[in-house]
Parts: sequence; C-alpha cells; structure tokens
Amino acid sequence: MDTPRERLRPEDAVAPTPEDRLAGEQFAYLVAIMRRLRQPDGCPWDREQDFRSLRRFTLEEAYEVVQAIDDGDRGALAGELGDLLLQVVFLSQLGLEEGSFRIDDAIDSINAKMIRRHPHVFGELGVVDADEVLRNWEAIKRDERAEEGQVSLLDDVPRSMPALQRAQKLGGRAAQLGFDWADPGAVLAKVREEVDELGDAMAAADGDSSEEELGDLLLALTSLARHLGLSAEVATNAASAKFERRFREVESSVRAGQVEPTAEAMDAEWQRVKQLER
Repeated sequence: MDTPRERLRPEDAVAPTPEDRLAGEQFAYLVAIMRRLRQPDGCPWDREQDFRSLRRFTLEEAYEVVQAIDDGDRGALAGELGDLLLQVVFLSQLGLEEGSFRIDDAIDSINAKMIRRHPHVFGELGVVDADEVLRNWEAIKRDERAEEGQVSLLDDVPRSMPALQRAQKLGGRAAQLGFDWADPGAVLAKVREEVDELGDAMAAADGDSSEEELGDLLLALTSLARHLGLSAEVATNAASAKFERRFREVESSVRAGQVEPTAEAMDAEWQRVKQLER
C-alpha cells in the first residue's frame, strides 16, 4: 500500500455538526461489521466475494437507488442508499486486504475533490450562476485529466455505463472540443438523416447495415437529448415505464376476456388506456 498522504481534515473545509459526527460513528460501525464478516470465522458467502463478483451487486444497488427516487419513496431511498453504501465499504475492505487502498483513501479522495472543484465555496473564485459553476467544474476536470496523463477527453468514460448514457457522455466530451452541432434543430436534422439511412438498409434487407444504422440513429438521439438538456437514459426509462403501465392494462383486459387477443383489438384497447391517462 502506498504511504498515506496528509489527510484532509473536515475542519479544513467546514466544521462538522453533532449530526455529522454521529454519522461518522455509524459509518465506522459499518466498516467494523464488514471487517468482522470477512474474518476467517466470519460469513462464508462474504468471504467468497471478490472485486469482480461485487460488480453485479454494485450496479443493482445503484439502479435500486434510482428506482426509489423515481418512486418518490423516501423511506425506501434511505434503505437503498444503505445497501449501496455497503458495496462501497465491501469493496474498500477488499482493497485493505490486498494492500491496495483503504476506505479512508476513498473518503479522502472525494473530500479533496469536492473542495478542489468548488473554489467558489472553499476559495476566492466568484460565480454568478449555476451555469458558470458547471463551466468551472468542467475546466477543473480537464486540468485533472491532464495532470493524470490522459490523452483523450474520452479516456475516463466508463465502458461499463449503460449504452445510451455512455453515448450521451461521449458526445458531451466531444462537444468540449467544439465538435458538436450548433443547436437542437441541427441535431434533429441528423436524426432524420439517420432514419432515412436505416430505412434504406431495411429496404435492402441488409441486416448488418440495419444494425449499424440503428446504432447511428440511437447515437444521434442521445445528442439531441443532450442539446435539449435531457437525459436519454432517463427519457428511455420513463418511456419504458409508460409502456409497461399501459401494456399491463391491455393484458389485464385480455385476461379478463374483455378484449380479444388480436392485434387490432389490443391496439384499440391501448388507445383507450392512453386516452384515460390524458
């Protein structure tokens, strides 16, 4: 393990409150629980886990946090955040055991990053609005990437991100270099162009080209979402939830014998359900 660098103390940024200290005590207790679970006489399942096996659980817990937010269930959100925090502690315990890093390294890293990226709060920099904060944030990130020896703006975009989210992030990074459309209208024109090209590939019954053109269309749509200030991932999830809600109503009507299981009858029922939501 590397020699620990000088730690950032909370009082260097802001004085912790009694509630902050209580949270710290509870966090230390969670760290101790995980250490106990990984001991030779601890939990057999926990002892079998490694960095790769925890990837799936970390992703699942992150998605469940988002689901609780979308559901507006604050009680569930607190529980899901605890589950996600467990993954952070679990992974850090593995780092401690192999001698690569400790949980305090992870905490110190984010503490320093938050202070470094908020010079308008912890420094002397003045800002006028949230847009300027974001511009400063991106400039600081660019400097950090340069210091870390990253060659491309795209180097630290995770390949494990959901496809739409990653595509939108790649477009945003390219835009930092000025490689972008001028406005949403220009992107919409590109979307229409990609639709036409997909239609040509489909007409030619070219499966490989159809897949490629479909990918180009989805990529263009993520750029349109970015120009509109929206998240393609969030919009797609919302559309999926809407489809699920409406289909369940159609399915229920079919099961109850109220609607014939034909394309025409189910489409009519879909339109009825859709009208009821308006």
